[in-house]
Amino acid sequence: MPIKVQKELPAKAILERENIFMMDEDRALSQDIRPLEILIVNLMPVKEEAETQLLRALSNTPLQVDCTFLMLESHTSKNTSASHLNKFYVYFDEVKRKKFDGMIITGAPVENMEFEEVNYWEELKKIMEWSKTYVTSTFHICWGAQAGLYYHYQIPKYKRKDKLSGVYCHKVLDRKVPLVRSLDDYVMAPHSRYTEVRREDIEKHPELKILAESKEAGILLVMSLDGKHIFIQGHPEYDRMTLNGEYHRDMDKGLNPDIPCNYYENDNPDTLPVLNWRNGANTLYGNWLNFYVYQMTPYILDENGEKV
Repeated sequence: MPIKVQKELPAKAILERENIFMMDEDRALSQDIRPLEILIVNLMPVKEEAETQLLRALSNTPLQVDCTFLMLESHTSKNTSASHLNKFYVYFDEVKRKKFDGMIITGAPVENMEFEEVNYWEELKKIMEWSKTYVTSTFHICWGAQAGLYYHYQIPKYKRKDKLSGVYCHKVLDRKVPLVRSLDDYVMAPHSRYTEVRREDIEKHPELKILAESKEAGILLVMSLDGKHIFIQGHPEYDRMTLNGEYHRDMDKGLNPDIPCNYYENDNPDTLPVLNWRNGANTLYGNWLNFYVYQMTPYILDENGEKV
């Protein structure tokens, strides 16, 4: 998929070195193709890394995608420069009158707080409510999945005894659902979280369907039957070294973290981590874009960006 990005976005150069098809604004304007408009609410602390991971994940179908990155007015990022945010991000007020084909809400390092204690919770609630009318389908990741399940369905999250960190195997439960089409019977996915949602709470909502879970890691993938909301508790977009960076960061802080499960050869953190989830992640994001965004959204946009 050609990903349309701003010329100077750092992720563009990284992905071009990986031979991923990137397209800048000038070339995109020369093509008579209406790209999918995807809004990315990037709540991750290191935003440039998340940008690269998400653009890589969205790059594996023939569809053209135009990504808009959103920052929150109610939160000031400590790990991303203001110049980067001002250059490549927009505020909600700048796009709230525009409709989007898809939206991604990322994870965030606020799991141990109650939702109402998060300083941007009210703004995020406003965005999630807005999405009911202005977005065809939303993909919620990790804490973003827990936040979406809580806001839309009042499903609580629970603190785990220990942090879940590693790459886990999950059973696909219903292969007839287009979201998991072409996935293997079991799929690998990274997790990095202190909290979880539970099957018994999700099963109280017949409008939700659990699509993948693990004995060790619990629920991985949930969707609403209408495809408007996709929730994934893991991080399929993570690259090979992301968990490694988190582990060594926590070691440097003296937190004595457990070695991520099923990640290093022989559990040796000095070795190169094994990458065994990329194909499943590419298929999942491709299925979302094809079956729940492209196939469902209107083709024509008017001059104000409204669907007609």
